[in-house]
Amino acid sequence: MAGDKRDPNLPADQSTRSDIDAFLQKVAATPVQGPVGRRGRLLFAVDATASREPTWDMACQIQSEMFTSTDDLGGLEVQLAFYRGFGEMKVTSWLDSPDELVRRMLKVRCLAGRTQIRKLLRHTLKETKSEKVDAVVFVGDVVEEDIDELGHQAGKLGLVGTPIFVFHEGGEPTSRRAFEQIARLSGGAYCSFDAGSAQQLRDLLAAVAVFSAGGRRALADLGKSRGGRVLQIADQMSGKR
Repeated sequence: MAGDKRDPNLPADQSTRSDIDAFLQKVAATPVQGPVGRRGRLLFAVDATASREPTWDMACQIQSEMFTSTDDLGGLEVQLAFYRGFGEMKVTSWLDSPDELVRRMLKVRCLAGRTQIRKLLRHTLKETKSEKVDAVVFVGDVVEEDIDELGHQAGKLGLVGTPIFVFHEGGEPTSRRAFEQIARLSGGAYCSFDAGSAQQLRDLLAAVAVFSAGGRRALADLGKSRGGRVLQIADQMSGKR
């Protein structure tokens, strides 16, 4: 989606800041409580079609860091779910090891195919009805499915308290509108990124991971201990309802 352009009336950096501010505000307002007596559970759903291949390796490294961000909160379990090729969707068991998650991701090769977001949402519903899924992170670049059906599934997740945090690579306008609705109907948030914003994506994913595991207070504590971008995110979240 490298050829797509942002709104010509907005500079690129201003649009990016607006996306981040809106994302952080929405995360802060999401009524998620830290899990009691168990690890946080985050479902990491990824588009592994051919267009995403250039950023797949970057995602592998970032995912391992999500675990580290939640060590002091009792830890995090992550389930990797991805689709690719002709109707193929794969799901791992719930993993509590960053090395194992990266090992699984490094085995994946992106294949051309259409999006299968509906399958991912239906799978998430099944998982969270079995045992609570605290949050979903979805990373993708396009939507090629019926938005009304996707919105219906996202709304079901909203009703059971499982928000979807959408990270949209490239910001293609039509897909952006669809992703924003998926995030809103689930009670989650939307943020765009590009291949050059690895640090931005790393920090935002860490924010969701920590928030999933321990809520806003845990994120504020992490910001104080780590400083830098995480501290900035925690400061932006503090004082919000």
